[in-house]
Amino acid sequence: MTDGDGIRDWTRPGHPPHVPEITLLLADDIHRAWSALDEEAPPFWAFAWVGGQALARHVLDHPELVRGRRVLDLAAGSGLVAIAAARAGAGAVIASDSDARARAAVGLNAEANGVAVEVVGDVLGGSTELDIDVVLAGDVFYEQPMARHVERFCDEAVAAGVEVIVGDPGREYLPRRRCTALGVYEVTGTADLEGGATTRTTVHRFT
Repeated sequence: MTDGDGIRDWTRPGHPPHVPEITLLLADDIHRAWSALDEEAPPFWAFAWVGGQALARHVLDHPELVRGRRVLDLAAGSGLVAIAAARAGAGAVIASDSDARARAAVGLNAEANGVAVEVVGDVLGGSTELDIDVVLAGDVFYEQPMARHVERFCDEAVAAGVEVIVGDPGREYLPRRRCTALGVYEVTGTADLEGGATTRTTVHRFT
């Protein structure tokens, strides 16, 4: 998939409110883009979701979480969290997503921010035996089937000694019993996606 496959047709460069130092290709009309593209695959790559914004902010403010380490951004979407990890000094960053357009968007966004991110397909259906030290997952517990796959993957990662950090605004399928809060963020500019001007979002360690 290349630039001509619709990424730039639906987006323009912008800055997520909670991580303004990062440039992303964002939908210029959220509702129009979702309506036009959802039948093929939801355009999660065209938005800066609150869980990702909070997690990216946390990583940038606490670079010791990723510095010199090999990091996986799980269900990366736009690649916001992967870019934050790279900017915070991660030794290597992998962004995984099942959607080909998302993978293309991650490549374009990484290039716009001058960072190196390795982009790969879906890892949820396979083994967690990856050469990684940290898993970062922003806003991945939004529906039950996805949450089930993510929880299994994170369980296996933690059992293998991998640190797992997630950002979530209180989605229904967040496995709260497995989470220890590390920080709370008030993410602004979220009316179109979340229904409120500000959304409280928590960064957790998955245990």
